[in-house]
Amino acid sequence: MMRPEEQIDVLVDVAVEEGVAVGAPWHVILFNDEIHAFDEVVLQVMKATGCTMRRAAEVTLEAHHSGQAGVHSGDIGDCVRVQAVLSEIGLQTELRG
Repeated sequence: MMRPEEQIDVLVDVAVEEGVAVGAPWHVILFNDEIHAFDEVVLQVMKATGCTMRRAAEVTLEAHHSGQAGVHSGDIGDCVRVQAVLSEIGLQTELRG
């Protein structure tokens, strides 16, 4: 199994090779899971994005109720960094550009 940072490298390589625009806007999507405690996800979203606890709780609630939520938008490098931090504890995410 690939480490999260290896998976992210592959995503970036594929985007560049396929001619996908690597500039903004890119989006990090967080998916709901039944493994992590709500508070654990909130703290990791705060760590990844630097947002307030209130905003992190809103994102986490949206993912819980809707199945997914937008966590961050920006250029590819920033989104890859946010995705890597979320992946540190095994949260499921996706980059969309």
